[in-house]
Amino acid sequence: MIRLTELQLPLDYTPETLRQAVLQRLGLADTDLTGLTLYKRSYDARNRARGVVFICIVDVSVRDEAAVLKRLARDRHIGVAPDTTYHPVARARDTLTDRPIVVGFGPGGLFAALLLAQMGFRPIVLERGREVRRRTGDTWALWRRHQLTPESNVQFGEGGAGLFSDGKLYSQIKDPKFYGRKVMHEFVRAGAPAEILYVSKPHIGTFRLTGVVSAMREEIRSLGGEVRFESKVTDLLLEAGQIEGVRLASGEILSSRHVVLAPGHSARDVFRMLEHRQVHLEPKPFAIGFRIEHPQSMIDRARLGSFAGRPELGAADYKLVHHARNGRSVYSFCMCPGGTVVAATSEPERVVTNGMSQYSRNERNANAGIVVAIDPQTDFPGGALAGVALQEVLESQAYLLGGSDYCAPAQLVGDFVRGTGSTGLGEVVPSYTPGVKLGDLSTALPGYAIEAIREALPAFGRQIRGFDRDDAVLTGVESRTSSPVRITRDPQTLQSLNVRGLYPCGEGAGYAGGILSAGVDGIRVAEAVARNLT
Repeated sequence: MIRLTELQLPLDYTPETLRQAVLQRLGLADTDLTGLTLYKRSYDARNRARGVVFICIVDVSVRDEAAVLKRLARDRHIGVAPDTTYHPVARARDTLTDRPIVVGFGPGGLFAALLLAQMGFRPIVLERGREVRRRTGDTWALWRRHQLTPESNVQFGEGGAGLFSDGKLYSQIKDPKFYGRKVMHEFVRAGAPAEILYVSKPHIGTFRLTGVVSAMREEIRSLGGEVRFESKVTDLLLEAGQIEGVRLASGEILSSRHVVLAPGHSARDVFRMLEHRQVHLEPKPFAIGFRIEHPQSMIDRARLGSFAGRPELGAADYKLVHHARNGRSVYSFCMCPGGTVVAATSEPERVVTNGMSQYSRNERNANAGIVVAIDPQTDFPGGALAGVALQEVLESQAYLLGGSDYCAPAQLVGDFVRGTGSTGLGEVVPSYTPGVKLGDLSTALPGYAIEAIREALPAFGRQIRGFDRDDAVLTGVESRTSSPVRITRDPQTLQSLNVRGLYPCGEGAGYAGGILSAGVDGIRVAEAVARNLT
């Protein structure tokens, strides 16, 4: 196939105008074009005179590909399309007896299990939380009735932490084998909208993700895999540096010499168990901060100008960074257009915030984390789990500041910058449920983080008009941006540095940072397990 890049199209293009643009670009007659696939589409709003246009990458099949490529050899935007087809690395033997175990059913564990099942290895999946429908009910009980279920919430349960998020499916990871494309294809096969294969910043949204994840679970089962919910792993069975199985909270023991460990970034009890078992761990940098909310219409106008509101463009997003005078980097994190701020704790008497959007992204507010990067060398020295301890302190303090009922502490941006407590809201109505308690956030984070964010907000206001408006709302705390721990593994075998047969996987293990990268890591780990089993 031939790949065309930098193909400009108007916002109201149709399949036929796309086809005609390709024919014109290649200098072909209609009968010469035998196939066309839109591979990637983004928009460019930088040229005010031209207006907003789509910029596309298109893969096409033609009758005489060699001749076309030769004729257009000097055009740097035309070349051979890479092969993005996924090719399995192994197939299970009919005599296989050592079934691999996958601990955790977030994106990393989901794709590790799915790939193992597709290769015939009949994995056993152990998920501490509940299946997606019951999990949704448990999560809403916290949001609506202040009732937390510690094993079934935004962090734990089928689909992992990514289920209650924007469902973002983009990443900046290096992906030379196009595993991300495999992730996308599996989501589409399971019911996700086909557009995620080509839009530049694909997302699914929570309500649609629930059905997608359920369909993938049933495929694993149909291929001979087993998926068990409310099956919490409390210990590893180790012998002479080799894993031999796992112990469940019920006391049941499951034997296997190949265990994928994909616990999620909030599985603090798992991290402590691993430390007790002397599995190699190391602290990892992460970030802490607040959620910020603005009217989505304001962000649309600032980013898209007169094109704001065009349905082809959807709700606008942003990405911001500021290097503060105290040496800290402040940046926007997990921006959720047209979404809500959600209660994301998994532990009693702690408050954690996160952002979520549905597929439609049509809620009133935009929200994002405004976070400060922190490092174990300088900010939380003291061992592999020092970052976990810092998170716990901040989340417990947020619980107290919010009134000790899972409401979250909040403050208006203007008051925060001036250093005065907030007593009333402006036009921006916070979306966080169970609710917010206005006050002073200056004690919610370490002083260096407060100082850096106070400096960053006016700087962001110079990039996006209105970003530092007085009545924008900050809600605290955003503490689980990524795992504070890395379960260290060998870069070639993907096994733990000191436990053979244990495969740390995904975001909780410190090797991913979102749904797509965790899914990709799950594929890589599944391949490593498969090679070891054949």
